[in-house]
Amino acid sequence: MWMNANPRPDPDETARRLGAIAAEAGRFLASVADRGGGRRLKEDGSPTTAADLESERLILARLREAWPAIPVVAEESAGSTACAELFFLVDPLDGTRDYLTGSGEYSVNIALVAGARPIAAAIAVPEAGRVWTAGTAATVGRISAEGVEDWVPASVRRAPEDGLVALVSRRHGDAATEACLSALQVAERRVASSAYKFCLVASGEADLYVRCGATMEWDTAAGDHIATMAGATVTGPAGPLTYGHAERGYRNGPFAVLGDAALAPRLKLPETCP
Repeated sequence: MWMNANPRPDPDETARRLGAIAAEAGRFLASVADRGGGRRLKEDGSPTTAADLESERLILARLREAWPAIPVVAEESAGSTACAELFFLVDPLDGTRDYLTGSGEYSVNIALVAGARPIAAAIAVPEAGRVWTAGTAATVGRISAEGVEDWVPASVRRAPEDGLVALVSRRHGDAATEACLSALQVAERRVASSAYKFCLVASGEADLYVRCGATMEWDTAAGDHIATMAGATVTGPAGPLTYGHAERGYRNGPFAVLGDAALAPRLKLPETCP
C-alpha cells in the first residue's frame, strides 16, 4: 500500500500554480531557436531533444519549490521515481515530433494525482497561446509575457444534431480507433496534436477524442482531469482511467473523451491497445 504523509494540497490553488508553471515551460519551449538541438531516439523509438530535458528540469525545479515532499513521475525520468499516494505526473513536451517540425500543437502537461485519480492539472499549448487548468472546475486563460491572463470557465457542449467533430491524431491512426468512430455520427474530423485534444473537447470546440493506440499516463492525466471537470466523460473499457501503474510501465489502455455523455452507450472500446 502506498504511504505518503503529505497533506493533500487545495486543488484550486494547486491548479492555479500549475498553470503558471506550465505557461513558463511553454514560453521556454516556444523561445528555443534550435528545436532539434540534442535530438536522440528513446528506447521506444520516439524522439526527445535538449528542449524536452530543459523543460522537465524547469518544471521539476518549480514543483520542488512549491511542494518539496511530493514525488514527481516525469516522462524523461520516470524510471528513477517511485509514485506514492500523492504524486505529480509531468510531460514536459507532449508532441515532440510536431514541436520539431513546427507543424502542430505541442503541449506541457502537469497533473497532481491522489490515489488513482488526478485532483489538479494544467496544460499549456504555446502554439495556441492558451493554458487550461482544473481543480474543482475547469478554466482556460491566455499566455502573456507576465503569466496567464483573461481566465474564463471551460465547459463542454451538447452533441450537435448535424454531426460530431472528432479530433484525430496526425500520426497515430489505427483500425480500432476507426471502428469506434464509425459507430458515431461524425461530420468532421479535425487533426490536432498532443493533449490539446482533451482541451478542445473541454472548451466545447469539438465533441470527441478516441484513442485506442498506446499512450502513457503523463500523456493523459492532466487532460483527463481538465476534460472531466469541464463536464466531459473520459472513459476506458472498464470506466474512468486510473493512474500510478508503475507495474505496467505507466501505460494506458484505450480511452475516449466524450463532450456529451449521451454518446457513451454508442461507443465500444477494445479491451487492450492494438
